[in-house]
Amino acid sequence: LFLAVCAVGIGGTFQYGYNVSIINAPTQHIHRFLNETWARRYRKALSPGLLTFLWSVIASIFSLGGLCGALIGGSMAIRLGRKGALLVNNAVAILASILMGISFPTGLFELLIAGRFLIGINSGIGICVQPLYLGEIAPKHLRGGLAMGTSIFLTGGILTGQIIGLRELLGGESDWPLLLSSSCFPAFAQLLFLPWFPESPRYLLIDRGDELSCAKALKRFHGSSEYRREMEDIQRECFALNGERPKKPWHLFTDRDVRWQLITVIVMTMGQQLSGINAIYFYATYIFEQAGISAEKIPYVTLGTGACECLTALTCGLLIDSVGRRYLIIGGYLLMALWSIVLTLSLTYQELYPWVPYVSMTSIFAFILSFGLGPGGITNTLTAELFVQSSRPAAYTIGGTISWVSFFMIGMLFPFIVKGLKQYCFLVFLLECSSVAAFIFFVIPETKNKSFLEISREFHKLNFG
Repeated sequence: LFLAVCAVGIGGTFQYGYNVSIINAPTQHIHRFLNETWARRYRKALSPGLLTFLWSVIASIFSLGGLCGALIGGSMAIRLGRKGALLVNNAVAILASILMGISFPTGLFELLIAGRFLIGINSGIGICVQPLYLGEIAPKHLRGGLAMGTSIFLTGGILTGQIIGLRELLGGESDWPLLLSSSCFPAFAQLLFLPWFPESPRYLLIDRGDELSCAKALKRFHGSSEYRREMEDIQRECFALNGERPKKPWHLFTDRDVRWQLITVIVMTMGQQLSGINAIYFYATYIFEQAGISAEKIPYVTLGTGACECLTALTCGLLIDSVGRRYLIIGGYLLMALWSIVLTLSLTYQELYPWVPYVSMTSIFAFILSFGLGPGGITNTLTAELFVQSSRPAAYTIGGTISWVSFFMIGMLFPFIVKGLKQYCFLVFLLECSSVAAFIFFVIPETKNKSFLEISREFHKLNFG
């Protein structure tokens, strides 16, 4: 099971975190490449406004690709299987790496835009299909910890991208094409290791009706002496579904059986994206400068933010099956609300005392730790647990679509919010975090150590009274 999580994660959510992270390091080098290419092609200088537009397209088209990937990820998981969809997805990553790698020597910045769009599609599919596979191969007493592999590899990708992007490694002026094309290595690693592992047992029995292959897969994952209990659980779910085919995303909006599950996924996904974590990264450089850290050393301090997120994802993975989902996610949101208050106060009085910038810096790391401990990891885990087999791929398609749209909206609107509200923008995030915590407290039952059918029955009371 542990090796399966690694094989799935390296080409799944690791790619998402890695490609979000590596684009920051070569910003100045890509600006220079755009200027030189434009001057050589059109015999005139590139205007500052057009440069900003081209850079915005390169940076933000990743999220547009992610949206497209999320929209097709669920269908791929149904048609090709969870494992098959992940393997095919690596071809998209390899093609994207080639296009980004040859953009500089060919002098075609259009290839860079196309490559970023394709790697966005790869990330959108990966973040949709990987938690499906992990949630379906895990026994219920380990399901939370294994599903946290999604968050652990995502944060590991962010941290790896920050390290590889240092100017001493691939962040230098001559190496940035190699940096952007390095995402082919996780794809090759998954193509090498994932074929050795079985397809999702639940997919094999419920979707394909292949009981023999399901039993073989369960023996591989759970051991020949322990697999029968999980086999019986899958058979009960298969019997309850009574041959129901996998649903399309639009079917969930009209299905009263999953009404509150769907509302929960929408609220949690939007809450995760709009929680203020993007504001923290936006303000990080400014706060580090105010604390007296030189501009040359800030990239190394920023590694600490990536390490914090990775550390809390690992900690959450160890605690989730003992503490429970509700305590961790509610506690995470409430702590983020608390640190939003501290940050608002410390940023307001930044110039008053010399020690205040250090309070701001501590609050940044504390906010990231709180996010990773709850909302950052458990949101994807709960999406897998709230739905039965026929609705799960469609639920991930809807959740992924909302996540990428929110991500894009934050990227477009956030600079204006910060410009208008300045440090008081964290009061908006305080309200948002408190509201999501209250919703989870009143609506979501604890799912620890429960089968998918048991969780579905708990929601039946909410859906039908």
